[in-house]
Amino acid sequence: MKVIIPLAGKGTRLRPHTHLTPKPMMKVAGKPVMSYVLDELKKLGNVEQIVYITGHLKERIEAYARAEMDVPSVFVEQKVQDGTAGAIALARPYVDQPVLIIFVDTIFDADLSKVKSVDADGIIWVKEVEDYQRFGVVVTDKDGNMTKIIEKPKTPISKRANIGLYYIRNWKLLFEGIEWVLKQPKNQGEYFLTDAFQYMIDKGAKIRVIDVEGWYDAGKIDTMIETNQAMLARGHARRPKNTGDSTIIDPVYIEDNVTLKKSKIGPNVSIGAGSVLDGTEISHSIVGTNATITNSVLKNSLVGDDTVVEGVKGEVTMGDHSEVRGS
Repeated sequence: MKVIIPLAGKGTRLRPHTHLTPKPMMKVAGKPVMSYVLDELKKLGNVEQIVYITGHLKERIEAYARAEMDVPSVFVEQKVQDGTAGAIALARPYVDQPVLIIFVDTIFDADLSKVKSVDADGIIWVKEVEDYQRFGVVVTDKDGNMTKIIEKPKTPISKRANIGLYYIRNWKLLFEGIEWVLKQPKNQGEYFLTDAFQYMIDKGAKIRVIDVEGWYDAGKIDTMIETNQAMLARGHARRPKNTGDSTIIDPVYIEDNVTLKKSKIGPNVSIGAGSVLDGTEISHSIVGTNATITNSVLKNSLVGDDTVVEGVKGEVTMGDHSEVRGS
């Protein structure tokens, strides 16, 4: 099996953090979002090659992927951001067998071993949501196969959201569908991979729909903080060996070489290596590496690497190498 991982996006909804850090490298509970996905691939075990579609800050993505995965890999740059179908089309020269496609701005709980036994032409994983208008939603027949996929519906035709995880056994028909999509007028200014799936279905393909137990968005600042909380609750918490005169309210993820002085940390806080918190209360937040936060009360905040926060109360969003000081 081959795997395609599109990573070319600029992460505009996570700015200013993604000016210097690729979106897949943003951390929740001490690990890059991308790392959670790669861990699932390691467990799967039968991956012959990974095709990474890169773009923004591609050198950092490539270095990290090579270090993390001992699997033959190829890196293809998407120079024109023309949509998800355009991204997957770039992998065509490397695909000669069934393919798993994973978009990595989310973390999922999915049984990927289903790919070894499915008798359909493919699988699309979904999660039932209430705010269905934000997503592409999947409609199924009585046998659990997809009949259509609709981007951001205005009426509740379905609440099963497409989470960006697919297995396609009939890979030749997939790329036939992508080729067809790229010859059509753009859909809302893009070429959508989901239109290629619709092409497959219209040609008689069976794509099985499987619900995931959990789906955690890491594509926006507020949802990153929520996903950090979810990952801490799911066993990724870590207390420091020495808390000194500070109070820790679990769950937290704190590196050993973080310095804590007369502070109250937690719940749902992650703090990167080398950071110093002095006289500070912080909850429901993510702090990067080598940050210094003093005499502050923070909640629902995303604080980048090498930052300084002093005398601030409330919520802050700070990119790397920034300073903010209260009055």
